Amino acid sequence: MSLDFTGKVVIVTGAGGGLGRSHALDFARRGAKVVVNDLGGAMDGSGGSSEAAEKVVAEIKSAGGEAIANGSSVTDDAGVANMIQQTMDAYGRIDVLVCNAGVLRDKSFSKMEVKDFEFVVDVHLMGTLKPIKAAWPIMKEQGYGRIVVTSSSSGLYGNFGQANYGAAKLAVVGLINTLKIEGQKDNIFANALAPVAWTRMTENLMPPEAEQMLTPEVVTPAVVFMASENAPNGKIICAGAGSFASAVILETRGKYLGATPTAEQVAENWEDISKLDDKATIPFSGGEQTGHFFELFQEAQG
Repeated sequence: MSLDFTGKVVIVTGAGGGLGRSHALDFARRGAKVVVNDLGGAMDGSGGSSEAAEKVVAEIKSAGGEAIANGSSVTDDAGVANMIQQTMDAYGRIDVLVCNAGVLRDKSFSKMEVKDFEFVVDVHLMGTLKPIKAAWPIMKEQGYGRIVVTSSSSGLYGNFGQANYGAAKLAVVGLINTLKIEGQKDNIFANALAPVAWTRMTENLMPPEAEQMLTPEVVTPAVVFMASENAPNGKIICAGAGSFASAVILETRGKYLGATPTAEQVAENWEDISKLDDKATIPFSGGEQTGHFFELFQEAQG
């Protein structure tokens, strides 16, 4: 099965280097018209230059592809509006939005200042939300759209020194959990990537020998799949070192403890409540989770 993007218009944020650059180049090779967005700032979010985005555009064009550069900040309302308008002026539609832009300000939680928490959450959560919000009505009008957000194992499972980053990276999963429901009637699918890659954001966290194994290029196939016409909806795909996995938020079968349960009963029954077995489920929506509890109640009534 060949995933062809001829005629599709793809926006990739944070595409001046690392994962974003890899995504942009692969989409272009597959025939997409690519908008390469990058503020060009330092890893902590300071500074800015359009040079990085322009360089990726030059790479795409030299290979025979079509692309334009955009230097907007994904956290700036006017900048995001400019990026969307520039895309529409150039290409007239938006088929795929890959939200990849990000920053790091790592410190242990006890030493982390609130301003560093707010800044990282702003870039990763609001910097994902704002481009999606701006592109959403266009995708609805088209009756087609594919959105890929970038999560992280730090959000799914935690990582020392990354309370701010982890909180934001799990928040974008919460965002797509609703977008998958609201968008499906208009053929708009939303998925999340949890990458493991050697980039400027991770190079100080990994041993040097990992660089050759954890290239961004071996993560990009997951993004291309999630952005394709054959994409799933509402999934989290983990990718790194040539391996791929699906992460899920599941719920155990649980146990009904009566009409007036006590904390002592929860403690006494914790092993059954938390048991992971083939009765565990993956609810598609919050309503399904509520229905699960009604089911447990009704079963208990005989």
